[in-house]
Amino acid sequence: MRGRGGIIRPPLFLRIFGVMLVSLICAQLLDFGLLLTVPPPTPRLYSIAEVAQLLRGAAPDTEIYRVSESMTPPPDDDDTHADRLRRLLAERLEVSTADVHLDFERPPLFLGPPMRRFRPPDGAGRELLFGRFSAAYHLPGGAWRIVKPAPHGIEPWHWRMLLWLFGLLLAVAPFAWLVSRRVAQPIGLFAVAAERLGRDPRAEPLPLDGPVEVATAALVFNEMQARIRRYVDDRVTMAAAMAHDLRTPLMRLSLRVEKAGADVRPAMEADIAEMNEMIGAALAFVRDTARPPRRQRLSLRALVESVADEMVDLGADVTVELGDDIVIDADIAGLKSLFANLIGNAIAYAGQARVRMSRPDGHALIEVADDGPGLPDDLLERAFEPFFRAEPSRNRETGGSGLGLASARAVARAHGGDVTLRNRAGGGLLARVLLPL
Repeated sequence: MRGRGGIIRPPLFLRIFGVMLVSLICAQLLDFGLLLTVPPPTPRLYSIAEVAQLLRGAAPDTEIYRVSESMTPPPDDDDTHADRLRRLLAERLEVSTADVHLDFERPPLFLGPPMRRFRPPDGAGRELLFGRFSAAYHLPGGAWRIVKPAPHGIEPWHWRMLLWLFGLLLAVAPFAWLVSRRVAQPIGLFAVAAERLGRDPRAEPLPLDGPVEVATAALVFNEMQARIRRYVDDRVTMAAAMAHDLRTPLMRLSLRVEKAGADVRPAMEADIAEMNEMIGAALAFVRDTARPPRRQRLSLRALVESVADEMVDLGADVTVELGDDIVIDADIAGLKSLFANLIGNAIAYAGQARVRMSRPDGHALIEVADDGPGLPDDLLERAFEPFFRAEPSRNRETGGSGLGLASARAVARAHGGDVTLRNRAGGGLLARVLLPL
């Protein structure tokens, strides 16, 4: 697939494979350099004559040898070279080979004993032991005296190998970092796109750039976003058309009401007015949710205080607690409608409203509290359903149109936030608006 400028982008799996292959080649080259530059470790040499003296009972040099006794026969190596050294040790002790055991510690798995890896020149190894060994002599009393080399811990060549491996790690780390970035970058790209889609279904589509897999996934994501946008637009258009078309039969009904008797005309006119108001609220709800938001930097406190001042001028009891200002990118008209709905509900049901703002965890939190009757817990979420009214009398003065909270949540979610309700411990209802900064 071609990216920007018509450049053909190789697939992502080929890029990762190439980076891993290059890192593996570099690691092997460093290992080969280790073989060429670092000399093999020289084993410690031990004289058969010294070992024989220790088996006879001489005092050992504890920095070089360890001497112990055991009633259990120690292991005996059946290797040809070990057999030759056993005979030399038996000659030094002037005993039979049956009274002498010699065992070499072999490396793990398939490697042979260390003595096969080192041969002193000119037959010098005929009187020497080297590597990790265990020589034992059967004492006349039945016990076995065992001589072993003293442990030396980490030797200089161990440190050289450790430093070389550390350098190898530093050399390979950039390639590992590059592979990780290559793998994580598309995931981060889609995470940002999904978060942006949650904020605004009309967000710009993803660019079809990058490797084949990323570009293909971006294309599918853009198609999904377009389908979601069409689905939302179709539902909004249908709701707007239905609300608009209902006004025509209502107008005919209002004309016919004029011919009705005086005893039923007021009730019929009230019902028609209520339906007209509900249709107007529905059209406003559709207009608010369908209108693309025009975001700009604004003072959240100034916006909330302006809504509160308008209601105070109408005689409502609204207070905004003091605190720091919060500046966010938002749609002024949408947030103003949101706060007007929440504060208006508090005034309608409790006669007063208190607004508090804070900034928890990188979000703006606006809380509208009242001292009203609250809501049953099972209705706290249903209250956000369109046309749902918790007031059973369907009284227009107390129940509203049932679209205020639905509109408020739609505005909040369009900004990437949400609106929730909860009952206060001391009585009343608390509406919480959480918006990302």
